[in-house]
Amino acid sequence: MEWAATLILLLAVIISCYLLISSKRKQLHKGRLPPGPTPLPLIGNLLQIKPAETLKSLLKLREKYGPVFTVYFGTRPVLVLCGHQAVKEALIDKAEEFSGRTTMPSMEPSFQGYGVAHSNGTRWKEMRRFSLMVLRSFGMGKKSIEERIQEEAQFLLEEFRKTKESPFDPIFLLSRAFSNVICSIIFGNRFDYEDKEFQALMVMTNTFAWEMSTSWAQFYDIYANYLNYIPGIYSKIYDSMDIKLFIAKRIKKNQETFDPNFPRDYIDCFLAQMEKEKDNPGSEFIMENLVANILSLILGGTETSSSTLRYGFLILIKYTEVQAKVHEEIDRVIGHNRFPNIEDRQQMPYTNAVIHELQRCSDLLPMSVAHMVTHDTEFRGYHIPKGMTVYPVLSTVLHDPTMFKSPNAFNPENFLDENGRFKKNDAFVPFSAGKRNCLGEALARMELFLFFTTILQYFQLKSPVPPEDIDLTPQTSGVVNIPPLYQLCAIPR
Repeated sequence: MEWAATLILLLAVIISCYLLISSKRKQLHKGRLPPGPTPLPLIGNLLQIKPAETLKSLLKLREKYGPVFTVYFGTRPVLVLCGHQAVKEALIDKAEEFSGRTTMPSMEPSFQGYGVAHSNGTRWKEMRRFSLMVLRSFGMGKKSIEERIQEEAQFLLEEFRKTKESPFDPIFLLSRAFSNVICSIIFGNRFDYEDKEFQALMVMTNTFAWEMSTSWAQFYDIYANYLNYIPGIYSKIYDSMDIKLFIAKRIKKNQETFDPNFPRDYIDCFLAQMEKEKDNPGSEFIMENLVANILSLILGGTETSSSTLRYGFLILIKYTEVQAKVHEEIDRVIGHNRFPNIEDRQQMPYTNAVIHELQRCSDLLPMSVAHMVTHDTEFRGYHIPKGMTVYPVLSTVLHDPTMFKSPNAFNPENFLDENGRFKKNDAFVPFSAGKRNCLGEALARMELFLFFTTILQYFQLKSPVPPEDIDLTPQTSGVVNIPPLYQLCAIPR
């Protein structure tokens, strides 16, 4: 009998979905959505979008439909934006209308609409305003955080020295360095690299990025409405519970010694605000938002930044002539008698260009994080309805041939003028753009420059394999472009 009931339920769902999509297609036809491939009932554009290759599929559709088009993830219409001009018109020129956030189904168990990265409306505005205020109060963009990064760079240097020129995988060394900077703001202290709990946290953040980019996660994000009817499917979605338990443990530790008059870190600042608003039933300063904010800060401050530098080192050991030019500029501007500082960046146009080009080519968040239209709006002659999911494909901006002289090759001259001076480029959007840009951008840019120059000040990076045999293809490409596994040798200079 159970199977019969299940079959009846499934048929009812299919019929309901068919009627729903038919209704929506009529409505959306009236709404003048951008063109796109004709969706089939229930499965949408499954024939055109390979779940394991979402980005590649969208790039292929762009060739036919242009920079702005519509696809269907099952019954759900999605607006796809490609190229600098289209993304700019949406995220910058119509920043408010495109400032909503759609949490992809694979991430829903982790955030559930809470926190600065995956919320909307008043909640998002309050969490972003508060988080920016706290990050700045603890030094983001200031000398105090620069000194904290310089200190961490020395710990990282020591770990590189310990390798004694032997090949090693830099993945967790870089993760620990970047994570310690954001952890010192969130938790009030850095962790020893050998701390077992800290090492476990690094494994968890790495696993999260991997799980969100697998072919299964991409398939689930498109067809979650149907897949959730299959018993046991939801349990296969990674929910970051282990990271949340780590966060909860740290929050409890803070609560035991909390003094609202002397906040020590991000957690204390949030707890103090919770105390101020304890009598406000509509307050957004609740534990769910605190946990989600910390989760977002750890993931953004650890995995994305460290993966960028990990990709960057791989590119440098492939293009040895570029590394040699960086060494020459470091020796000339900084020398070996002091630490690099952020002011050096103004005197190092080539190194600055290389770091920008490494970020561009690593293309870490190729499809950005999905946006949502906050209210009905006109866009390029089309009517985009409130609540529609938007994919601003950042990869097409970072490789836009109208904005970069060498869009598909690694070339630092993409950020240099004819006189060798550093040249800004409006299409440089690794941190996204508009109201939803990465709130830790200033911190990440400082970290990348200081960690990069400190390591190269003291080491020549080499590959155990011939440079021409190095493959830069990501392990997997989904929410994140996961850098390939590799080993390098750090040779003292």
